[in-house]
Amino acid sequence: MIQVTPSIAIDESEIEESFVRASGPGGQHVNKVSSAVQLKFDARRSRALPNDVAIRLMKLAGSRLTQDGVIVIVAQGQRSQKRNREEALERLLEMIREASIPPQKRRPTKPTKASKERRLASKDRRSSVKAGRARPGSD
Repeated sequence: MIQVTPSIAIDESEIEESFVRASGPGGQHVNKVSSAVQLKFDARRSRALPNDVAIRLMKLAGSRLTQDGVIVIVAQGQRSQKRNREEALERLLEMIREASIPPQKRRPTKPTKASKERRLASKDRRSSVKAGRARPGSD
């Protein structure tokens, strides 16, 4: 079990890892070794995540989320497979930690008395400017 937060722990069997060849420069080493890690986590079907956390996690994942609700994280920045695994896992855990924090509810505020007065005064000034543009009446 991987402890994410005090209330959330993920079973290792829910995380699927596959190793692929990394892209980019690196000479022969890059062509021979599969050091990049593709980490897959099914957020929609995970029993460890409460429903609201799973929904927030899927929104946070953005383009890393597949149609089936699977989050795919690719780590290929390091030269070693072990460090790429650690980096990918840490990114997933950080995403889950961020999703576990419920958003604060917005408390609607009322405009202050001074701001209302400023708004009305500005409307008054604008009204008199426009009234001055009118054609003189035929008295």
